[in-house]
Amino acid sequence: MPWNDRVRRRLRLRDLDILMAVVNAGSMTKAATLFNMTQPAVTKVIADLEQTLGARLLNRSRRGVEPTPHGLALVKRGTAVFDELRQGVQDLDFLSDPTVGELRIGCTEVAASAIVWPVLDRLTQKYPRMVFHVVAASSPGMHRDLLERKFELALSRVAVPNPDEHTEILFQDRMVVATGVQNPLTRRRKIALADLADQPWLLPSDSMFAAAVAGSFRASGLAPPQMTVSTSSINLRNELWATGRFVTVLPGFALRLPRRHPLLRALPVDLANAQQPVAIRTLKNRQLSPLAEMFCERVRTIIKPLARTVV
Repeated sequence: MPWNDRVRRRLRLRDLDILMAVVNAGSMTKAATLFNMTQPAVTKVIADLEQTLGARLLNRSRRGVEPTPHGLALVKRGTAVFDELRQGVQDLDFLSDPTVGELRIGCTEVAASAIVWPVLDRLTQKYPRMVFHVVAASSPGMHRDLLERKFELALSRVAVPNPDEHTEILFQDRMVVATGVQNPLTRRRKIALADLADQPWLLPSDSMFAAAVAGSFRASGLAPPQMTVSTSSINLRNELWATGRFVTVLPGFALRLPRRHPLLRALPVDLANAQQPVAIRTLKNRQLSPLAEMFCERVRTIIKPLARTVV
């Protein structure tokens, strides 16, 4: 359908907002409650939208409503429209008062403690009225969240750059085998993987780490070691690391940023195919907010000790 004056005049933001609410709620009645409207009024808004655009946007059934492919396409663009408008209003606030702002960040657990934490510590001390929302997630899930604009930028290792993303590589990082500072293994100058086969292994539940360990052992002709503890709880991992008994695998930067790790030391063991870049990830063609630009600049300062490894 052509983008003409008629469509431009009749396609209103409120109508698009109502459509998105119907899709998210799966019900005309639920959406009507959100907007303090009657259900027939919401039905009329959808019908007018469909007439304006010349396409069915929703399929109705006894179970509720579901978006058609046309409806999904419009909702996807609507998400971007409202995100840009929200960001525009926040940009105006920032221009009026650079000491305020709101930023949504996605990152891995390791990046949260090693990179995001020191940046936020400094920013919130200097600008206490700024607000930050940090979502800890696995690297693969971040792409979907970026597309859905759940956060403005992400910090993580990147295996393969996504064509929908702009990827600013900060440094190259290697996974390292580490153990507690009291462990006798830290006093050895040379260690083979076979020496670690019977050690108690503690790994994050992220399959990337387990895969790195298993792949390295197999590449050396060894059976992968049995995991003693696998957990997503960083608090539990910290408590177990403090005992000094467990062997683990971590991104190397976790032992160096923002300072030398107080509980762990890297062991002289090489893992196969363990190097990947760490990057700031954003959506292509999405202009970053002034606060996001400030945050990224502070990140670049934090990682300077590692930046010489950028390729």
